[in-house]
Amino acid sequence: MNQSFQELIKHKFPDLSRGQKKVAEFLVNFMEKGSLYTAGQIGKEAGVSETTVIRLAYALGLNGFSDLQELMRKEWLSSAELKEAASKHAADSAAEEKKPFSEWLSPVDEKELSQAVDALIKSDQVYIAGFRESHTAAYWLYYKMNQLRNHVLLSFPTGFLLETLCNLTNASTVVVFSLPRYTKEALEVAQQAKKQGAKVIAITDRRLSPVGQIADITLLAGTTEHILSLLALSQVVISSMQKRDEKTAGKRQEHLEKLYAEQDIFLE
Repeated sequence: MNQSFQELIKHKFPDLSRGQKKVAEFLVNFMEKGSLYTAGQIGKEAGVSETTVIRLAYALGLNGFSDLQELMRKEWLSSAELKEAASKHAADSAAEEKKPFSEWLSPVDEKELSQAVDALIKSDQVYIAGFRESHTAAYWLYYKMNQLRNHVLLSFPTGFLLETLCNLTNASTVVVFSLPRYTKEALEVAQQAKKQGAKVIAITDRRLSPVGQIADITLLAGTTEHILSLLALSQVVISSMQKRDEKTAGKRQEHLEKLYAEQDIFLE
């Protein structure tokens, strides 16, 4: 099987029963426990029966619980090795940027953050979507990213234009903020972006949130109860982009400073 454990869960998640979905979410969030616990222990932790845990394995197309646990164990060990390697390289820019925001950014995966930054730098255009409460963070990310690169677009607080999404290509990237309570617009933007072949980056609270299930890259907010969680994560993305592509960002900033001076925008 070529799919990783998390890819398999994401692919099969919509077809799972309610109980199986509870087990799947538990295993994604607590992979270490899932790798070591018995089916009965997992069921108790997830609030379902042992039988439901075993049935999940078959629903995923595996031969049984032992195959599920082996797949999960391999991914957990691989993830643990990556985390250990990352901790030994404190000079890494993304890791350095996380330190001031540790309270808010504990779930951020360094590998996915790096992939997200790479996509945002190389894309022909970036579309940022955030609706209702999430729009504040989306606007901040849009404003800051416009200082680093061109062709950055933003959704409206309560909707979006299909005419804008129509311009997306397979070289485009769409960033979608999707937090409880999940909005229909956020999911629709992500779905339309996927149809256009664009890469979708979800900024959400759970890997298996509605947008998280279909995103190519998922960045998890530390806590969804405070806007600072989203702003801190957005700042890490911006700082990492600036450090990775200093030349482009520097040229654009220099041009902007000339425009600011000509328009006499700032007092100091």
